[in-house]
Amino acid sequence: MRKNVIQREFDELSVEEKIELVQALWDRIEEQGQAVDVTEAQRAELERRILAHEANPGQYTSWETLRRYLVGRKQ
Repeated sequence: MRKNVIQREFDELSVEEKIELVQALWDRIEEQGQAVDVTEAQRAELERRILAHEANPGQYTSWETLRRYLVGRKQ
């Protein structure tokens, strides 16, 4: 029952509020030290992206820079 209430309330949030909530939930999971298993396909994609970044670091934007940009846009 409680899960259904949370889902209904979540559906009433704006897209921005949903994204902020999801980020906050992810941060809490990380703070509690709970690991998320990664599939082999995800691991391979991460490795590909790391190698691409190492080969041409100036081509990519850091998460911190992108997040500042996105937060600035919504104001």
